Amino acid sequence: MFYSKNFKKFKNINHCFFSRKKGFSRGIYASLNCGKGSRDNKKNINKNLIFVSKEMGVSKNKLMLMHQTHSNKVVEIKKNNYKTKIKADAMVTRMKGIALGVVTADCVPVIIYDVKNQIIGCVHAGWKGAYLGIINNTIKKIKKMNSNNLIYASVGPCISQKSYEVDIDFFKKFINLSSKNKKYFRNKNDKKKLFNLRKFVTDKLLKYKIKVDQVDKDTFSQKNNFFSYRRSTKLSEKDYGRCISTICMPKLY
Repeated sequence: MFYSKNFKKFKNINHCFFSRKKGFSRGIYASLNCGKGSRDNKKNINKNLIFVSKEMGVSKNKLMLMHQTHSNKVVEIKKNNYKTKIKADAMVTRMKGIALGVVTADCVPVIIYDVKNQIIGCVHAGWKGAYLGIINNTIKKIKKMNSNNLIYASVGPCISQKSYEVDIDFFKKFINLSSKNKKYFRNKNDKKKLFNLRKFVTDKLLKYKIKVDQVDKDTFSQKNNFFSYRRSTKLSEKDYGRCISTICMPKLY
């Protein structure tokens, strides 16, 4: 389990970037696999999500997950939709007693807290979602709820630049978006670049004058702590697990 130094200062927030440890799954999914989209045993996934819910101080039906599609769609969780299936890549809410969760296996999990307005959020930012503006859309959604903000964000464990090899077409896609994006790439050889997804996402947050900290862990190289889509692919494994990152404003009774 990993925590944001900034978020730990807030007494009315529970949060955690969970590692792959302390769960019930076996084999390639060992052990805290929270990916409902994986081919893991559903009973084990359920047990893992119950464990996460308890750690967050909510019942399992109050742990909100998304059907993530690498989009730029943001949904506000309210009383009328928190029991429905949420198809999005970011969620925000004012509701207390609801834990928002994002699952990742190399993509960037971001948790967000607007201190002034008691709004929390979580974001799934893979390269595609980040490219399409998922960060911008999330912050705009929070500002639409209330424009007078004091927003903190924590960027969680994800694939590091040294592990993220991409081809020239990928590089050109980002350069066509903006020539300034060159700074997020390093040469590996004539045909391959190394992409800094963490910095790309972080800079999108900083543009909004958000207070950002990092849980700077590489999901690809730290096999004991994290699941990794890319590592599983390189090892020719048939599937891969997902880690979960969560944030919650507990209900005070």
